[in-house]
Amino acid sequence: MDKIVIKDLEVDARIGVTETERAQPQRLLITVEMERDLTEAGRRDAEASTTRYDIVVDMIRKMVTERPRKLVESVAHEIAETILARKMAHAVTVEVKKFSIPRSQYISVQIRRTQ
Repeated sequence: MDKIVIKDLEVDARIGVTETERAQPQRLLITVEMERDLTEAGRRDAEASTTRYDIVVDMIRKMVTERPRKLVESVAHEIAETILARKMAHAVTVEVKKFSIPRSQYISVQIRRTQ
């Protein structure tokens, strides 16, 4: 299956289990892999035959910043479910990286959902 990949989209979010952690926005990096058939898009060079990644990026930014959350799992789930509900992909993998653990590069959650 073909893929459209948005790699390490930077978004600031109020996220964390404690109120203190959610008090200030934290940097997240979000990677989304959307699986779908891109044969017609390649053949026709037509925007209508693909998923517009600019729309996906805007949707992710809005969704992540609109309200605080406790878990990166929740962020990943909501992104995946929205992409599938809007029929932007047949399957989607979402990875969310958070930089909150001292002396570690990051923590991440990766989920895959299909229709």
